[in-house]
Amino acid sequence: MPDLPPYLRPFVLPVEGAAELRVDRVGELDFHRPASTARTGAILLIHGGPGPADLSVTPRDWPVYQGYAAAIAQRGLVAVVVDHRLIRGLDQLSAAADDVEAAVGLLRADPQVDPERIVLWFFSGAGLLAGEWLDSRPGWLRGIALSYPRLATPPGVDELVSAAEVIGKASTTDLPVLLTRVGRELDELAGPVAEFVSAGGTALDIIDVPKGQHGFDMLDHTDESRAAVTKALDWAIAHLGEDPTATQLPIPTTTMTTEKVKTSVVVEKPAAAVAEKPAPVVPQKPAAPVSTPLLPAETPASRVVGREHSAYEAHDLEAFLAMYSPTAQLQTADGAVLRGRRSLREYYQPRFEAGQCKSELVHRMTQGDWVVDQSISHGDDGPTPTIAFYRVQEGLITEVRVLG
Repeated sequence: MPDLPPYLRPFVLPVEGAAELRVDRVGELDFHRPASTARTGAILLIHGGPGPADLSVTPRDWPVYQGYAAAIAQRGLVAVVVDHRLIRGLDQLSAAADDVEAAVGLLRADPQVDPERIVLWFFSGAGLLAGEWLDSRPGWLRGIALSYPRLATPPGVDELVSAAEVIGKASTTDLPVLLTRVGRELDELAGPVAEFVSAGGTALDIIDVPKGQHGFDMLDHTDESRAAVTKALDWAIAHLGEDPTATQLPIPTTTMTTEKVKTSVVVEKPAAAVAEKPAPVVPQKPAAPVSTPLLPAETPASRVVGREHSAYEAHDLEAFLAMYSPTAQLQTADGAVLRGRRSLREYYQPRFEAGQCKSELVHRMTQGDWVVDQSISHGDDGPTPTIAFYRVQEGLITEVRVLG
C-alpha cells in the first residue's frame, strides 16, 4: 500500500461479494443497486476535492467510494457515487454545486429509488457544498452526513452558503446531521470544524475518531476506523427509515442462579415480608423495609448505564443523551423502535420537562457488553415494574430493549 496514492488504497471495511452487485453507470453517476428490486431509499456519496494534478482515476472508481457504495447496497439500499467538478480545483466550486444538484435530480427520478427518502453524504472538500442543502432543507432530505469535511473556503475562492452559519438556524434543527471528525485533522480544517460544532450544538450527531487522520477510511486500517465507518453507515441507513441490522434487537442469554431469583422476589414484594414480621415496638404501624438494590461488581458497561441513570435522575437531558451512540436503537415496552439521538430526544424531552424522571433500581445483572436492570419507574400511572436490557459498546449505549 505505501506505493499506492492515498485515493487508491483499500476501503477500511471488508465488503464481501461486492463484485456480485449490480452497478449502472448513468452519465457521471454510478448506481450501486441491492439484490432486491424493491423501491427503497438512497444515499448520494459526494467526494471531496481538489484532487492531485496527476489524478488518473476519477473518484467514483476509487476503492473508498466503491466500498461505501457496496456496503450500502448490501444492506438493501441504493447508493450513488457522483463525479463532480470540484476534483479539478476550488475554482470549480459553483460548477460542482450544479453537478450535485443535477445528480440529486437523476437519483430521485430513478424508478428503484423512493424520491422522498434521500441522504446526502459529503466527504472532505465537498463539505463546502453542504451549506446550501442545510439552508434549503427540502422535504425529501432525510439527513446530511459529513466526513472529515472542509467547511471554510480559502481566501480568493467564491464562497457558497456557509454550513457553520446555517447549522443552528431553526429551519435546520429538525434535519438530522452527522459529523465524523478526526483527531489528527489538517490544521486548516480543524478550526472551521470546531466552529461548526459550536454553532450546531444539539442539532449535530458526532462520531469521533481520536486517532484518525483526514481520509481515515482509506488510510487508517484500524478497529477504531472500522467502528466509526460502521456507525456512520448505521446512522445514514436508520435515518432513511430502515433497520441497519435488519433484525429485532437481541436479548442476551443470561443465567440466574436459584438463589438470585429468590432474593429478587423478596425485594420485589417487601410488603408481604413485613406482614409476616411486624415491627415489635409499634405493631399497628409496621416499619417500612429498606430494600437495597442487588448490584454485581461494576463493569465498564454497568458504569456507562449508571451514568445514564444518574443523568436521568438529575433531569439532565443532554448528559443523558451523551451516554448513547449516535445510531443507538431503543425498543420501548409497547414495541416502538427509536433510532438515533434525535428520536431519543423527541421521546424523552417531554418527560424531562415534566420532571417525571424517577426510577428505583431493584436488581442488576451484567454479562459482557450487556446490562440487565430490573427497576420500578414512577410516572403518571404510578409505580410500573420494568426490565431493561442495555448493550454498551466502546463506552456508549448502542441498544436498549424495555419490557413493561
